[in-house]
Amino acid sequence: MKLTSFETIDSHLLFGLLNTALRNDFDDLEDLSKFHDLDQERLLQKLREAGYHYRADLNQFRPTASR
Repeated sequence: MKLTSFETIDSHLLFGLLNTALRNDFDDLEDLSKFHDLDQERLLQKLREAGYHYRADLNQFRPTASR
């Protein structure tokens, strides 16, 4: 699946696709963003709106804790 069309992908599906790519193919979100030519801030915003945040120390997206 092409991540360049991330804005049209369901956010929860995108969460899984990104975590799989980060785990298997990329050292960090910056590498993934550069490889796929993604607007990293727009990607982060889409996932924030769906309740996810990127944890650099884990190199994965995680659900945002309830407040």
